[in-house]
Amino acid sequence: MQVDFYQLSRDPVDQVLPAIAARILDLGARLLVVAQDSDRLERISQGLWAGAPESFLAHGRAGEGGEAQQPILLATTCDAANGARHIALADGVWRDEALGFERAFYFFDADTIDGARASWRVLSKADDVEPRFWRQEGRKWVQGP
Repeated sequence: MQVDFYQLSRDPVDQVLPAIAARILDLGARLLVVAQDSDRLERISQGLWAGAPESFLAHGRAGEGGEAQQPILLATTCDAANGARHIALADGVWRDEALGFERAFYFFDADTIDGARASWRVLSKADDVEPRFWRQEGRKWVQGP
């Protein structure tokens, strides 16, 4: 199981997540996006709609119906009602339920970095988890410490 840690230093998650979501959809996979805060989920939803028409990212919110049909489902829990095997933790809070997915994307910023460090320490010791760290350099992402 792979966990990608994304340290947000330049752009907020609602601007970063659409590119990752598009790559997941290009693979024919589905994505569950989790955040506790409804306002954050709304900003992410707007970010997914804001792209060019050719980069349309269909999505829906848990609790609004039709969850099973959504390629990208926004939710406050880790229940993948859309059958997603990829999960994005978009609020800087690690949830152990993410370990039940094939791949997790864990986004954190300066306000949530302590929790991310603690999660890294625990997950890097797990035999079945491959953690990777990504940081922003300008407009691109670079893997490394």
